[in-house]
Amino acid sequence: MSVTEGAKRKEGGIAETVRVIFHALIIALIIRTFLFQPFNIPSGSMKETLLVGDYLFVSKYSYGYSRYSIPFSPPLFSGRIWEGTPARGDIVVFRLPKDDTTDYIKRVIGLPGDKIQMIEGVLHINGEPVKRERIEDFIENEEGRSTRVKRWRETLPNGVSYTTLDLVDNGFYDSTPVYEVPAGHYFMMGDNRDNSTDSRVLSQVGYVPLQNLVGKAQIIFFSIHEGERAWELWRWPWSVRWDRLFSIVR
Repeated sequence: MSVTEGAKRKEGGIAETVRVIFHALIIALIIRTFLFQPFNIPSGSMKETLLVGDYLFVSKYSYGYSRYSIPFSPPLFSGRIWEGTPARGDIVVFRLPKDDTTDYIKRVIGLPGDKIQMIEGVLHINGEPVKRERIEDFIENEEGRSTRVKRWRETLPNGVSYTTLDLVDNGFYDSTPVYEVPAGHYFMMGDNRDNSTDSRVLSQVGYVPLQNLVGKAQIIFFSIHEGERAWELWRWPWSVRWDRLFSIVR
């Protein structure tokens, strides 16, 4: 083989590699924009449903597409394309209305037109208390200490059931005024009721417009204990929460 033929083969190999990388990036961009986007959980506001260190896929197609479905959120259009609406009890990622560069993840509690209120720690929807029952305490492990936290199973009017945590009695947002959800908006709450900045805090979150919804949380594909680093592969046998991998988000 001549030097010229070797150079041409080398150039062809480089060009093929570049094409493969380019096509892979395009496919990844399409998947991220239209199908699934990965998110990680940075805080404990959704305990015990979602834990700090959980990595999950959020389906972008569940509620249609808005400007927030596109990377960098360019203002190409308003509203949603192929609009879908969330059901009560869905766990959704949304852009914070007061800072649309920040993603939050909470549970949909109130639909447009609903009246939401907390009375002594009990959620009320349209004047009716939501069914809840006390179950076994949640064990919180932090810095080598174990703490028992009250845990409840809450069931929404449409039958969606999940657990909530009650860190303290008579918490700041355990009793609230009535929130009337405006048309085209949703009322979001964290499952860790005493440690969640959500729609109860009108000055920081408030009612979330449909346009701000990014997608629906679907599956936990990876999970690592709080304080651990995902890139430290040699620690995975001890740091990964193996029992949470590929679990469905409910």
